[in-house]
Amino acid sequence: MQIRNVGLVSHQGAGKTSLAESMLFETGTTDRLGSVDNGSTVSDFDPVEVERKMSISLSLLPQRWKETKLNIIDTPGYVDFIGEVKSSLRVIEGAVVVVCAASGVEVGTERVWADVEEAGLPRMVFVNKMDRDNADFYSTLETIQSTLSTRCLPLLLPVGSQADFAGVVDLVEMKAYLGPDMTEAAIPGDLQERCEAAREQLIEAAVEVDDDLISKYLDGGEITNDELRGAIRRSTIAGQLMPVLVGSALRRVGIRQLLDAICSWLPSPDEGGALLAQDATTGEPVTLKPDPGSPFSALVFKTTADPYVGKISCFRVYSGAVSSNSQVWNSSKKSLERFGQLFTLLGKTQQSVSELGAGDIGAVARLESTATGDTVCTRDGPVVLDGIEFPRPNFGLSIQPNTKADLDKMSTVLPRVCEEDPSIQVRREPDTNEFIVSGMGDSHLDILKERMRRKFGVEVRLAAPKIPYKETVAVKTKAEHKHKKQSGGHGQYGHVIMEVEPLPRAGGFEFGEKIFGGAIPRNYIPSVEKGVVEAKQEGVVAGYPVIDIRVTLVDGSFHAVDSSDIAFKIAASQALKKGLTQGQPLLLEPIMDVTITVPDSYTGDITSDLSTKRGRVLGMVPEGGSNVIQAQVPYAEVLGYAIDLRSITQGRGTFTMEFSHYEEVPAHVTQKIVNEGKKEDKE
Repeated sequence: MQIRNVGLVSHQGAGKTSLAESMLFETGTTDRLGSVDNGSTVSDFDPVEVERKMSISLSLLPQRWKETKLNIIDTPGYVDFIGEVKSSLRVIEGAVVVVCAASGVEVGTERVWADVEEAGLPRMVFVNKMDRDNADFYSTLETIQSTLSTRCLPLLLPVGSQADFAGVVDLVEMKAYLGPDMTEAAIPGDLQERCEAAREQLIEAAVEVDDDLISKYLDGGEITNDELRGAIRRSTIAGQLMPVLVGSALRRVGIRQLLDAICSWLPSPDEGGALLAQDATTGEPVTLKPDPGSPFSALVFKTTADPYVGKISCFRVYSGAVSSNSQVWNSSKKSLERFGQLFTLLGKTQQSVSELGAGDIGAVARLESTATGDTVCTRDGPVVLDGIEFPRPNFGLSIQPNTKADLDKMSTVLPRVCEEDPSIQVRREPDTNEFIVSGMGDSHLDILKERMRRKFGVEVRLAAPKIPYKETVAVKTKAEHKHKKQSGGHGQYGHVIMEVEPLPRAGGFEFGEKIFGGAIPRNYIPSVEKGVVEAKQEGVVAGYPVIDIRVTLVDGSFHAVDSSDIAFKIAASQALKKGLTQGQPLLLEPIMDVTITVPDSYTGDITSDLSTKRGRVLGMVPEGGSNVIQAQVPYAEVLGYAIDLRSITQGRGTFTMEFSHYEEVPAHVTQKIVNEGKKEDKE
C-alpha cells in the first residue's frame, strides 16, 4: 500500500481546516461536509477550537484516495502554536502550503515556508478561497513567486474568480474541469493562450532534472504528458519545483486535483531519503529503511492528555512494524513499555488497527514514561531518532490557583499540559515564590488557562510576574546594635559591632568574624550569622533580598547571665539593618541578554524601541536579509516583549532571552518601584 504523509500549513485563516474537511468528504472518509463556522469539522474538535473558530492543535486525518493512504495532518496557523507545526514537520515527507486568494502571502505563510524549507521538505502551494470577494489568482501567484520562490509554478489555472469561479484547467492534461463534480470540458477560449504559455513555462522548469528531456526539448521535440508527469514528480521531490494548485474548499472545486497531486508529486516514505538514527548502545550512526521486515523503530511526535482515556501518544513508524498488545523499548528513557490496542485517529475518533507498518502513523494510549520526542523500538537493536526541536517559550506569566482545591489539582495538571505541549514550560521563581508559566504569546497562555478549566476543572489566574529585584550597598560602613532587655528574672543581652561592605556584582554573600580577646564567646557567633542571614532576606530600600555584600563581625560584648543565642541573633539582625541603611543602599534589577532576529527593514524600529526600554544594543550581525541584534535590557522592560516585537514587525521578528546579570536601578525608577511597593502594602 502506498502512503503519503503530508502536512497542511499556512497563515491563520487561509482555510486549512475547511480544505481538510473537503478532502475527507471527497475521499469518502466522511459523509457530510463539516463547517468551521458551526463547529462541526473533524479536525477542530476541542471545545476551545470550536468556540474560537481556530485550530490550536495538530489533527490527524487519515484517508484513502484511489490506491494511496493519505495521512494528512492539519496544523494551526496562529504563530503562538508553532510547536504543533514543528511536531508535524518532523514526521511528514511533504507539505501543502495553503494561501488565501484574497489575502495573498501573509506573515504566517512566510514563516511556515521557512520552517518547511529548513526541514528540507518538498512542497506544493494550494491557492484557496477563489470564490471569495477580491480573490485574484494571478496577483497572488506573482506574490508567491516574488516572496516565497520563483520555482512556484502553476499546474492548475482557475476558470473565473470570485462569484464567477467555476473550475480549473489542468496544464498537464490541457483540459478544464468545472463545478463541484469536476466535469471535464474544453478550455475556455479566453484562457487558451494563457494556459499554453503557462504549460510551456512548466515544461521548461520540469525538464531541468533530466538531461535527456532537456536535449529533447531544446531540439524542438514534443514532451509527452507521461514524460512531463515524471519530470514534475522528480523536480518536486528534489525541491526544484513547487507546483501551485488552485481551488475553493467551500465549493469543493480543485479538491480532486489536489488529492491527485499529493499522490503523484509528493514522495512516499521510501522516497523521503535515507533516515539516519543513532545506535543506542554504541552511539554510531545507523541507517533505517522504511521496510516492514526491518527492526521496529518509531518516533512519538504528539502527546494528548485526556482526563478520561489517559495519555494518548501519536507516533510515526520509521522501520519495521508493531502490533497491538506488544512490548517495545523506549530507547530515550531506557525503559520497557507495553503497547496495548493500536489505533489511528480521525480527529478525535479512534479507529482500532491490529498493526502499523513502516511509514504509517498511529496512536496508542496509556504509555507510562514515553513523552513527545521519544524513540520506541525493539530492545534487541535499540536506536535513537532525532527528537523534535521546539521553539523556546519567551512570554511568561505568573499562574495562581483560584482556591486551595485548585492549588492541589494544579500541581498534577501542569506537568500534563506541558507534556501535551512542549512549547509550554513551568518553573518556580524562588526569589518571588511564584510559579511562572511560559509560552509563545498571550493567546497561547490564555488558551492554556481555558483548557485547564474545561479539561481538568482547574481554575487559575494569570498575571504579570513579579520582578526579582535585589538590594545591596554602595559603600563600606560599620554598624552596632545592643539588644538589652530586663523584665524580671533572666534578661536578654547581645551586643555586636559589624562591618558591612559591598562585593563585586555576582559576589553573593560572605560572613566572617574578627573577634579578639573573647569579646563575644565563640558559641554565640553562629547565632550572629543566623541573624544576619535572616535579616538580609528583606532589604531597607523596598524589602527585596540583599546580595553582593560581605558582613564581618568585629567586636561586641556579652553578659555572663543574660546573654543567649536569641539575644545575639536579634542584635545581629538589627545591626545589619543599620549597616544597610548607612551604606548607601541600592536597588538592583535583573538584566537580560536578548537576541532579536528581524528583517533588515525593521532594524531601526527595533533599536529605537530598545532605547525606550533602557536597553543597550551590543552589536548587529547581518544574516541573509535579516539582522541579528544583540542587546541587554532590564527584565522589567521586556516582560511582554513577545507581543511588542510581533506588533512592531507584523509578526516577522523572533527573539530569545536569558538572564545575564544584576545592575543598579536608576534613581527615578527606584523611587517608582518603592512607591508601587508601598501602594501594594496598603492594599
